[in-house]
Amino acid sequence: MAERSSEILINNTIAFVKKELKDAEGGHDWFHIERVYKNALLISETEQANALVVALGALLHDIADSKFHNGDETVGPKKAVDFLTSEGVSEEIIEHVVQIIKNISFKGGNKEQAFHSNELAVVQDADRLDALGAIGIARTFNYGGFKNRALYDPKIKPNLNMSPSEYKASTAPTINHFYEKLLLLKDRMNTETGRRIATDRHEFMETFLKQFYAEWEGEK
Repeated sequence: MAERSSEILINNTIAFVKKELKDAEGGHDWFHIERVYKNALLISETEQANALVVALGALLHDIADSKFHNGDETVGPKKAVDFLTSEGVSEEIIEHVVQIIKNISFKGGNKEQAFHSNELAVVQDADRLDALGAIGIARTFNYGGFKNRALYDPKIKPNLNMSPSEYKASTAPTINHFYEKLLLLKDRMNTETGRRIATDRHEFMETFLKQFYAEWEGEK
């Protein structure tokens, strides 16, 4: 695909995603996609990856997150296929983007990833970075509020051995999510750039949790 047509495709994809996610929950809206897209472009500078697949994968990875479609994981890939087909994208690229969408999610961290590629590694790291640091904390509590979950309950301990179905169905307090996902991501990054950025954001979250517990106990 020529450079000019690739630019048009990316612009069309951005317009499509903005339209599709105009009423999305704040942690999974266009601005989340934009941050992941920017992270992916940054990470891909030091990786051997197809730039177009990375861009499309980042832009379309949450086009229909299953959390907001009754757990249906087929909606996102179908929307991506329909859109990319309408744009005349090759079947090879479409299939690669679909595999990124299908395999990017954490899903409790206890499911073997069925597909591997440098492009998935880049987009997955970019998405995971947006679950870390100050933005990650904000997104976590935003989603917890969206689902009307408790902030914290000392009697409910984090479950670190959830199956994908248990992870999807969890209604645990928001603080538990730090231990069930967020604090695990640093050691699961695929790229050197991802690991470097994740380390700083991980440390920020640890500082936040220390302050949270101190305030919870009335120590500060």
